[in-house]
This record gives sequence, C-alpha cells and structure tokens, in this order.
Amino acid sequence: MKNNLYIDALNSKSPFIIRDYLYDELSPILKENRPIIFVCIGTDRSTGDSLGPLVGEKLKFSPKSNIYVYGNLENPVHAKNIKDTLKDIKKRFKCPYIIAIDACLGSLDNVGKIIIEKKPIYPGMAVNKDLPPVGDLSIMGVVNVSGNLEFMVLQNTRLYTVMTIANTIYRGIHHYALKSLGSKNPSINSILENIL
Repeated sequence: MKNNLYIDALNSKSPFIIRDYLYDELSPILKENRPIIFVCIGTDRSTGDSLGPLVGEKLKFSPKSNIYVYGNLENPVHAKNIKDTLKDIKKRFKCPYIIAIDACLGSLDNVGKIIIEKKPIYPGMAVNKDLPPVGDLSIMGVVNVSGNLEFMVLQNTRLYTVMTIANTIYRGIHHYALKSLGSKNPSINSILENIL
C-alpha cells in the first residue's frame, strides 16, 4: 500500500485512482466494522478555504453503512468548532477511522493537485492557527500558491479551481462507496440516491 498519492484533479482518471486507493486502505477498516468518518474542514466564507464544505455538501447523506460525514456548507467544520467536533466524534463512535479533507496552499506547479497521505491534517497552518491534528488519513487539495499574506491568497482563490478539486474528490469517494459496498447493499443505494 502506498503512503502518499499525488493526483491532478483535471485528469479524468483521478476519481478512479482515488477510488482504488481508498478501497485498498479502507477494506481492512470495514472488515473490523469500524466507523469511517469524513471530516470536511473549512468555511464557506473564504473561496480558497471552501473545499472541505463543498465536498461535504456533495457527500451529504444519512449515516448508514458505517460511513459518516461532518462538515458541509450549512454546518462547516472550522477553527472555532473543530475541537468540539472531534470531542463529539470521540464520544459518539468507538474506534473511528477519520479521513480529513481540507484545502492547502503549495507551489505553483502543484495548484490543482490532490494529495492523499496516511497522516493527519494540521488545519489552520496557512493562517498560523494552533489547532489539533485531524485524521488517520488526509485528503488535501492545493487551491493556490503559498507565500506571504496567505489569508488574502485564500480569499482571492479561483472558485473554478476549488470546485474542480472538490468534484474530483467527491467522485473518488462516490466510486469508492460503489466499489466497496456494492449495489447489493440496500443501504448504500439510499446513500447514493442522496449524493448529488
């Protein structure tokens, strides 16, 4: 199994690469009957930081088949509530496997790339916030170039870039759900009917 995966969001094969990576990584987790929690981090008040809530919005579904989603456009997970969110997850679920989804800044060559790593995300680093690490696995979308005044960079990020990355991540997770839980499972059918 690979530790890190770098994908171009514009590559038409990217959702299937994400699907296969998640399938390989999460199959043992599902066999152990551990809940899988997607924590989609960010805020709809900043274009560059809206990646997580956009993915969460696309993944909104009823908690079924041991897959749950925290964070969407209506109820984002951000700096002010992330500690409480993590406490809630710890209280509600036994031995959860957390997948954190967030935007990040990087080099010009990496803008539009998706990075999947078997390690937590440290949210708020770009804007110097001290927040707890999140996730057993992280999915990050490079939405813009890092450098000075990163708060302003996030505010002035193109929505097209963020939406392209969000769509690719969502489609990868969607195809993972189809592959791992299959059409024979009635609960996954009801989940996928609500993923739009």
